[in-house]
Amino acid sequence: MLYPLHALQRSLLAPFATIAERTAEMLTHQTLWPLPVLRANLALFNRLARPYERTPFGITEVTAHGHAVAVTEETIVTRPFCRLVRFARHSSDPTAAAALARGSVILVCAPLSGHHPTLLRDTIATLLIDHDVYLTDWTDAREVPAAAGPFHLDEYVVYIQDFIRHLGAAELNVLAVCQPTVPVLAAVSLMATRGEPTPRTLILMGGPVDARINPTAVNTFAIEKPYAWFERHMIHRVPGNHPGAGRPVYPGFIQLTAFVMMNPGRHLDAYRNYWFDQLEGGDAGRIHESFYNEYNAVLDMDAAYYLDTVRTVFQEFSLACGTWDVAGERVGPASITTTALYTIEGALDDISGLGQTSAAHGLCAGIPEARKRHFVAADCGHYGLFSGHRWRETIYPTVRDFVRTHAAAEVLP
Repeated sequence: MLYPLHALQRSLLAPFATIAERTAEMLTHQTLWPLPVLRANLALFNRLARPYERTPFGITEVTAHGHAVAVTEETIVTRPFCRLVRFARHSSDPTAAAALARGSVILVCAPLSGHHPTLLRDTIATLLIDHDVYLTDWTDAREVPAAAGPFHLDEYVVYIQDFIRHLGAAELNVLAVCQPTVPVLAAVSLMATRGEPTPRTLILMGGPVDARINPTAVNTFAIEKPYAWFERHMIHRVPGNHPGAGRPVYPGFIQLTAFVMMNPGRHLDAYRNYWFDQLEGGDAGRIHESFYNEYNAVLDMDAAYYLDTVRTVFQEFSLACGTWDVAGERVGPASITTTALYTIEGALDDISGLGQTSAAHGLCAGIPEARKRHFVAADCGHYGLFSGHRWRETIYPTVRDFVRTHAAAEVLP
């Protein structure tokens, strides 16, 4: 009943949120008291009551090689729960076009952990300066018909393997942000075990490779509750007004509540500051709106995948303990020998604690030390790893240089 009740609440509040937004806009230039207070109250009500839907990537142009380069989205592969998307770059300038053609190929594995892949908009736009970028664009489970069957963590691993094979592993760089660090490392491990080509580089950013290290509130919550508790309290069925009607899911609105409750003070401060920004009538609130338009837009995760992740990643630590079997095949990161490994962590990450990602180095014992690198971004939280000035100015240059170094190494005699 929780899902239908939430949907009913949204439908009831949506018209009032729209009225509040339009009235606040009408009062934008009114300075006679108490109109500024009314405007601030209405603007805040709109932000709290409105529905938030997925926003488009909106990346239509980047500057690369000194030229303005057009960008278009192309669907390369379609699966029930994911699309492989290419952000294709185009230029009519022959010199720029030749430079674009030489760009290294990079597959960005977006998280399937609540937010839409559009949360990586800044990541992708920055990577496009130097790379040919592909992305795993995960589908909201409530939009997938129940007839498509469940989606398990094992299938996530298979999806990643299929995408790597499709793009060609030998010249591919793979970047996994947060949650996918675990299934992506598993995917590459299994390919190495089978003797298949593996990606040229593997870049893991802020993920729970070994969630036992420096546990955060996310990790503690997962181990404080038994598996059955998550089955009983977190899983609900999609109501009849969606294509995925009847599918058991971990609903996005519950995830969002969990996100906020992990750091309620920070969000309270953000909304309080937004109210004062609206009271003053400036444009500072636009930054708040842009961030929360993305942050508040969440998707449903298939129940099987969510529960598998809880058990495998956060309760049994199967990858780190060497006990994870995917379709009966043991995951062994030590099998990886030719892929260069780069792990990146934020010193202030409150989602994946410091050390959880770098644990991959110990697991990937077959990779020579000369082909490994680790970087800790100072004064950087979780979202700063892949978005904002720290990502663009500090972290991305190291990613670019790592990719270039190992691309160059491949062509040396």
